[in-house]
Amino acid sequence: MENFEPEIVAFCCHYCAYTAADMAGSKRISYPPNVKIIRVPCTGKVDAIHIMKALEKGADGVYVAGCLEGDCHFKNGNTRAGYRVEHVQKYLEELGWETERVAMMNMSAGMGEFFARTALEFTQKIKQLGPSPIKRINIDKSQKAVG
Repeated sequence: MENFEPEIVAFCCHYCAYTAADMAGSKRISYPPNVKIIRVPCTGKVDAIHIMKALEKGADGVYVAGCLEGDCHFKNGNTRAGYRVEHVQKYLEELGWETERVAMMNMSAGMGEFFARTALEFTQKIKQLGPSPIKRINIDKSQKAVG
């Protein structure tokens, strides 16, 4: 597992988090290339099923990155997203998964350095957790088929 590189999906709001990621790129501040960004109009549009589908399709970790608290361009979309992330975390706990695989982050458009740092920290956290339980099941199946 020492060469494990996690697959991360980041749902980023168009106005803040996506712009922060763009700013990081403009300033040549690198963040892990395994963070796949999905731009959404508002994190309020990210439903629990989207997060769970990302995990089902093989993501080792998923985070939702939106505007700062109280500063959502769509009034309270980021607050709704935060509740959904908490709901998914509770569901993951019931399944026996690590709740840290899903997170909510808040940032403004001008926080490029913060975006890069949180992407790196989240990736490192997921790397420590190892592959998602879905990948572990598939690895076990493939090892049994070979053996």
